[in-house]
Amino acid sequence: MATDAGNPIPRFPAGFLWGVSTSAHQIEGAADEREPSVWDAFTAEPGRIKDGSTAAVACDHYHRHREDVALLAGLGVNAYRFSVSWPRVRSGKGLDFYDRLVDDLCAAGVRPVPTLFHWDLPAGLDWLDRDTAARFAEYVTQVADRLGDRVTKWITLNEPAEHTLLGHALGVHAPGRKLLFDALPVAHHQLLAHGLAVRALRASGAADIGIANSHGPTWAASTEAADVEAADFYDVLLNRLFADPLLLGRYPDGIGELMPGDVEADLKVIAEPLDWYGVNYYAPTRVGAPQGAEIEFGGVTMPAELPFSVREIEGHPVTDFGWPVAPEGLTELLTAFRDRYGDRLPPVVITENGCSYPGVDDRERVTFLDGHIRALHRALAAGVDVRGYFVWSLLDNFEWAEGYARRFGLVHVDFETQERTPKASYRWYRELLRAQGPTA
Repeated sequence: MATDAGNPIPRFPAGFLWGVSTSAHQIEGAADEREPSVWDAFTAEPGRIKDGSTAAVACDHYHRHREDVALLAGLGVNAYRFSVSWPRVRSGKGLDFYDRLVDDLCAAGVRPVPTLFHWDLPAGLDWLDRDTAARFAEYVTQVADRLGDRVTKWITLNEPAEHTLLGHALGVHAPGRKLLFDALPVAHHQLLAHGLAVRALRASGAADIGIANSHGPTWAASTEAADVEAADFYDVLLNRLFADPLLLGRYPDGIGELMPGDVEADLKVIAEPLDWYGVNYYAPTRVGAPQGAEIEFGGVTMPAELPFSVREIEGHPVTDFGWPVAPEGLTELLTAFRDRYGDRLPPVVITENGCSYPGVDDRERVTFLDGHIRALHRALAAGVDVRGYFVWSLLDNFEWAEGYARRFGLVHVDFETQERTPKASYRWYRELLRAQGPTA
């Protein structure tokens, strides 16, 4: 097992959740056995997916889930974060599949942690439409009533920031809109859907409810006033816009008046108390003043008219996605959240952390995970109440607009044969969990 200067990773508290994450659209396949989603329409448009692929088969998890549950059991995790496909549930038979999956997870001693929305919005629905939030709450009740006798930990939404920015502002994810700041109602309606979902879950008898928000520290490109101002604005859009309403019951200054509807009344719903707060962390972002031209960054074209520009972070290695590897950013983020939100911040779970590298002997992924788990322990030692850590991802999968070119899995998937091969990082994580001792 990889160590830091010969020292093993410090022990985490008893009862700590150690898990891995996936999402339905990225692994399930069996597209002909569910209703279509906005991602099916998006991938059907030429040029949308870099390798021209679709998620129609993906990892065929729908038909091979028992093989994947066996991989989870062999890994030794005590929790598995997956997502429920809203389009599959709408097909009428989808809940039968999730029944089987949850039963098999429980039999394997792995706690099921479902995410109720991970970007695969049913075709015909639209987050620009306020009514979609109400439809989401109805669907959540349906799932909770079916699975709630075995599921004891729930996630409402995954990364509403990315779904808003990439799908509705910049157009590089489904549904492919380029609305820029006119996409703000999408953020509001997702947050409203979250609040309504929390109420629906509690009405169904559920407890232990959280959300999976993506966050990372924003580093100003320099100490110049223009760069600091641009970085502050970016931080509001990608961090505080999605945390402040949930934890403080208000939008950052200047944002609330841009949102639709009775914002004050909606915020009372959005700020329904959470049992825990999920953080997806990948990297910090270096931001400076606009540079008057389009910038290509991390596979995304940033328009010139944005009031900031994203810059490269020098002095750090990068993943094969071009993302900087900066474990210290995780410690910085969590301690900053503790300082900003105080007792309004519930216990934290890292709901995603991972990296894209090729190959089965993925020593770079081992180094990445080792560094980030140590950084998480430093946040814990600094007084942040951290309760769990989930690696993204169990399997190589359909990586959205990148298709199958990016591999985030602990397990290699041959997409022609569907053969699963545990990587070096799978074995490393298994040994880490054994060294941590019993997790019950």
